[in-house]
Amino acid sequence: MPKALITYASMSGNTEDIAGIIKETLQEHDVEIDFIEIDDTEAESLSSYDYVLIGTYTWGDGDLPYEAEDFYEEVSRLQLNGLKTACFGSGDYSYPKFCEAVNLFSSMLEKTGAAVYQETLKIELAPETDEDTECCREFTRGFLAWAAHHNKGKSHVS
Repeated sequence: MPKALITYASMSGNTEDIAGIIKETLQEHDVEIDFIEIDDTEAESLSSYDYVLIGTYTWGDGDLPYEAEDFYEEVSRLQLNGLKTACFGSGDYSYPKFCEAVNLFSSMLEKTGAAVYQETLKIELAPETDEDTECCREFTRGFLAWAAHHNKGKSHVS
């Protein structure tokens, strides 16, 4: 059974709600999950997972939330060599850089050598509508399909 880490920063609960829908969808696909707030997540632990999904809200003018800064810096120094990752978050269209922190995490993960799912999930505020919930579920199913395809033909040299 594959093991996933869902780690997130959520001030108002919006990103945590998105993470919860992702968690439920992964469980439906027989994935074991650790569900941990970002400031309680050890960066060095990421390589012990098959999948890592990082969720964040965006602060101010496109900035990382304060509680995500240390984790971001620690992860950016790692070599994640093909670890399958995805990024998601909540934002507010009234700000000029909607969900920019999601893009910051995605770009940083690419620089670490992680395999980054190119689709990001960005939800306006909370996932309150059926459409928002379905977007979260589709994102998760798409990630799993991409990860399975990404595994084909790869040999792990030990």
